[in-house]
Amino acid sequence: MRFKNDTDLYHVIGSNIKHYRENAKLTQVQLAEQAQISISYLSKIEAVGCNKSLSISVLNQIANVLGVEISEFFKEVDSK
Repeated sequence: MRFKNDTDLYHVIGSNIKHYRENAKLTQVQLAEQAQISISYLSKIEAVGCNKSLSISVLNQIANVLGVEISEFFKEVDSK
């Protein structure tokens, strides 16, 4: 997978996190608490215009809470 720029990368990651969070029927508050990150950080990650860099550690924490492979966050899917 390749991304033209960081903005595209962050958009895909944020969209995927939101998708898996909603599938898990978790609110942003619940996911943030379980992943031990702030709600404001999570909301920025999920925002459409996100330009917030993310650490692998945070992505791993979120993936563990959601029960998905971290690589799922990087997949571009047209029909979510």
